[in-house]
Amino acid sequence: MSSPTAIVAEDEATLRHQLVEQLEQLWPELAIVGEAADGVQALRLLDEHRPDVLFLDIQMPGATGLEVARQASGRCHVVFVTAYDQHAVAAFDQGAVDYVVKPVSAARLFTAVSRVKARLGTPPAVLDVALEKISSNAQSSKQYLRWINASVGQSLKLITVDEISYFQADNKYTRVVTGEGEALIRKPLKELVDELDPNQFWQIHRSTLVNATSIAGVARDFRGRMLVKLKTRVETLLVSDSYTHLFRQM
Repeated sequence: MSSPTAIVAEDEATLRHQLVEQLEQLWPELAIVGEAADGVQALRLLDEHRPDVLFLDIQMPGATGLEVARQASGRCHVVFVTAYDQHAVAAFDQGAVDYVVKPVSAARLFTAVSRVKARLGTPPAVLDVALEKISSNAQSSKQYLRWINASVGQSLKLITVDEISYFQADNKYTRVVTGEGEALIRKPLKELVDELDPNQFWQIHRSTLVNATSIAGVARDFRGRMLVKLKTRVETLLVSDSYTHLFRQM
């Protein structure tokens, strides 16, 4: 019996390489016959290789992951790779093989791999209902970032948003500061304001977004300016006058 084959479609190169490495360790018999960095490439590889399994990022440039999934429906087993639980749970409930949430943990991927192996002898699921539900959920509810891909020296690091104490604009970059250190991303602060949950991340200055769960308290300096004290950092963050209303109940 020939080895099962798979395609990995993920636009973030670091995540794609990590996923491939994890699959090689957890499922050495699996032959990964193609890697796609966008939806158009994924569609081409799908037609060229006709894989048994497709590990598919829901959000990709070119053709979206949903468009790729429509073409893969009934042709191969699909494992959704997503930053958002809501998308994946909807798909899984409707018969997709499984899902993993970014950043992908080895334990969760092992569970997904086990389920895919169990289904290899059965016809792949038809995903029409699942994809319709995913599209509906995406349009009706705002989905927020759950992780950041940031530069630390010469390497890239995946940081979940819950780890982040604050973001701060720094020339062409944005500093991502955690209790353990800091990193840089190229995404401007104004884009982060729209992509992060406003109930969790508060803008307290035109150059600063703070994680509300990281706030230890507030104080005033000798000039009367409000400062935010953090639970895991020694520095304080200046609050602009226009944002002091956020702390009236503190």
